[in-house]
Amino acid sequence: MKPTVRSLSGIITVLLFGLMAGFFATYSFNVNYAMLQVDGSTYATVQSLFNINVRHAGFFTCFFGAGIAPFVCALLSISNSKKAAILWGVLGVCYVLGIILFTKHVNLPLNYYTESWAPANLPDDWQHIRDQWNHANYFRSAWSISLFVGSLFLLTHQFHPEQKHNAA
Repeated sequence: MKPTVRSLSGIITVLLFGLMAGFFATYSFNVNYAMLQVDGSTYATVQSLFNINVRHAGFFTCFFGAGIAPFVCALLSISNSKKAAILWGVLGVCYVLGIILFTKHVNLPLNYYTESWAPANLPDDWQHIRDQWNHANYFRSAWSISLFVGSLFLLTHQFHPEQKHNAA
């Protein structure tokens, strides 16, 4: 493979990780705080609208693309650097486990439960569910930011091996 194809795949992976980190962080540190200040009926209505309206091609492309892209990097890197290929693969596994599967098993069930609420007749545990969802999203924020930083570090070091420091 040409280095430009390999480096482009790394750039795309970093970009997708960055977009997802930005998405989760923006929600965690802006939307969540605003939603803590509204009454239950407003929370139920707005949170359901957010959950429904995030389901579009752009979001799915970034969300699932970030799960595929590091594995493409791993495949493209294997002939040049087995270490880089393994690290891209590790980032991919971490994303699949910590974002995709975590979302499927933690956030989505909470989303579906929230969407089932009648805003005028909330369940007694609505605040607890809101807090659970917020904590889960804080986890996704921290996890995705870590993956973004890791991918950025890997990208910048994978293609600039001459930056090794000599102790002299």
